[in-house]
Amino acid sequence: MARWKGIVYIILGAMLWGASGPMMEWVLKESNLSVPFFLTVRLIVAGVCILAFLRISGKPIYTIWKEQSWLKQLIVFSIFGMLSVQYTFVAAIEASNASIATLLQFLGPIYIVIFLSWKSKLFPPRYQIIGIIGTLVGLFFLLTNAKFDQLLISKEALFWGLALGVAFSIYTVYPARLMKEWGVLIVVGWGMLIGGIVLAFVSQIWRSNEWIVLVSYPYNIMTFIIILIATIAFILFLTSMKYISPVETSILSSMEPLTAMVISVIWLGQVFGAWQYVGVVVMLVFVTWLSIAGEIKWKRKGKMAN
Repeated sequence: MARWKGIVYIILGAMLWGASGPMMEWVLKESNLSVPFFLTVRLIVAGVCILAFLRISGKPIYTIWKEQSWLKQLIVFSIFGMLSVQYTFVAAIEASNASIATLLQFLGPIYIVIFLSWKSKLFPPRYQIIGIIGTLVGLFFLLTNAKFDQLLISKEALFWGLALGVAFSIYTVYPARLMKEWGVLIVVGWGMLIGGIVLAFVSQIWRSNEWIVLVSYPYNIMTFIIILIATIAFILFLTSMKYISPVETSILSSMEPLTAMVISVIWLGQVFGAWQYVGVVVMLVFVTWLSIAGEIKWKRKGKMAN
């Protein structure tokens, strides 16, 4: 039963997060709101709502602030995990589109492989090399439509997309111990609020003249919907990891870019080339391969050790 709960959580979370991408793309392009302003409001409002819900439910939300070692980890996650993945994702959407941004975050496993290889000072095993090469081939098709002399996105979009992959890998791996100790909602709530406050001071949001745009119709309604479904998506994604394996998470997360692409094509009228669709499939297959082959390898090691 717990496994099925995790499957439902990851599918719903992936689809909601995928749906939020085109919505953010529409708001940013139609309203001309800046990424820092939009994201600051979104993070602070979402963080306050989650923490308020926990407080009303009788959950202690301030205890984590009394534990210095955990507090340091929370702040690191808030800035380098939550804020960085949110900022790079929205910036990648603004510079390209929701479909491209959603797919580029799937480069996260490659960065994890590279980091672990560097840390262990060992060359990646064969299955990881195959997975990396296959993912990069799919990325080439996605970004060029199989033409060597063209890049279908700007250099700025490519930069934010690559940064998104790094941020997503940190966001996925780093908070595991935090969430096990304190729970998903506490960590996500404080992560959003702290990240939003940091960005507010960096961008000096109180000086912005964008408030009048944000509160005007229909941008206020769409922003509220984005905050709601994106927050639910984050919670469902992280909660699902308690019930299902990394392999299942990787496979079912493919609903995210597929949802973003379908909505972008139908609602925003985006057109993709034939080879770009091939690239999407190839990327998803080889990212999944990285997870499947990795889990099989670790299971074999475990049996040998026993």
